[in-house]
Amino acid sequence: MKRIALWTVVTMLWSLSVISLQAQTLHRVIVSTDIGGTDPDDNQSMTHLLMYTDRFDLEGIISSPSYGDGSTKEIFRMIDIYEKDLPVLQKHVRGLIKPKALRRLVKQGRMTEAPACGYGEPTEGSEWIIRQARKKDDRPLYVLVWGCLEDVAQALHDAPDIAPKLRVHWIGGPNKKWGVNAYCYIIEHFPDLWMIENNTTYRGFIYDSKNKDQWNVGFYDTHIKDVGHLGRDFGSYYKGNPKMGDTPSLLYMMKGDPARPEQQSWAGRFVPCHRTPRSVFYGATTAKDTAQICGIIEWQLKGPVREDVAIDSACITLDIRKQQWKGYYKGNGLYVLRHSTYYTGTLDYTITSTIAGFAPIKGQITIENTWDVAPKSTDYIVGSQWWTDSYLPADYWNRCAGAQSQIQVRQESMQDWANRWAWLRP
Repeated sequence: MKRIALWTVVTMLWSLSVISLQAQTLHRVIVSTDIGGTDPDDNQSMTHLLMYTDRFDLEGIISSPSYGDGSTKEIFRMIDIYEKDLPVLQKHVRGLIKPKALRRLVKQGRMTEAPACGYGEPTEGSEWIIRQARKKDDRPLYVLVWGCLEDVAQALHDAPDIAPKLRVHWIGGPNKKWGVNAYCYIIEHFPDLWMIENNTTYRGFIYDSKNKDQWNVGFYDTHIKDVGHLGRDFGSYYKGNPKMGDTPSLLYMMKGDPARPEQQSWAGRFVPCHRTPRSVFYGATTAKDTAQICGIIEWQLKGPVREDVAIDSACITLDIRKQQWKGYYKGNGLYVLRHSTYYTGTLDYTITSTIAGFAPIKGQITIENTWDVAPKSTDYIVGSQWWTDSYLPADYWNRCAGAQSQIQVRQESMQDWANRWAWLRP
């Protein structure tokens, strides 16, 4: 009897040690999403996240829309749908996070873009990042950003000590123009942050609209349509076509070594960069003036000296590609406007203001599809832990740097996901 009791205790201790070891091998992850905002592909990526919660030590889901009507309400709605399918999923895999626990992880972040300085007031989301980063845990905290960097910037501003603990994988590109001030704050004040600036590599994961096979346009009809509650919801976005532009940040954590961005992962591979492009102009530009795709374009303009206009107040407007962007008064007659774009070619623009005496500006700017041009003195200099898309010719796809490295592994990761959808089939 004593031997049996002893063996039972030993077995229990061994089992607990195994469970503890398995927990330690999971990567700590917080997701920051603009779900419910301007692009429903976040809903598709949220479905992907919920079906794979066994693969992460998920510590937070932050609603950080910056633009649009996104909020935690949309995240809770997605969790409600997941809850209906969970009993079936649990028959096939252990470790999926229960809905009650997931709901406790949902936090509201900033709901508007950051002002000129790049930060504002603390949010529930930014304070949660700080809290989790300060936990006693030897593992780094990966923050996967599907929208703008507002809550990351706020957290770093309020608690600079957390910077060494964070590893940020940011789906940038178009998101940079929506949150340019937060990005500039981070790169100016935390150039040594561990950062993957995924501007175009992720585009190799978006379905090919000309390809009708089961991994592209045919993926929904083949693997998802009418499959579970999650599958029926998935068809509400892009007619079920898997855009999922933010999913590569999840894939990065699922296969490959997250500590080695240069190595191939399910998100492709990235290259270290010691500077990121920033072009500064001091007046109207012409088609001969160039800037880099996904780089920072900054106009520093002279105008009326106004004592009655507050410093950093939004008072000038850039109109480019039928979109309007704010510029700010910096004092002593200096007006500054920042922009970023993933469009290439020569773009027309106007800069106007409601301030009397500020003459309207009309100009053009040519955006080049490269990152590796000759350095400019105005470029941002970053440390040894900043990575971005590979501009090697072999890694281009459809004019997108690095996207070929993502395409190489896309089918493998989609097949893995298709296997999980099959679990939900009646």
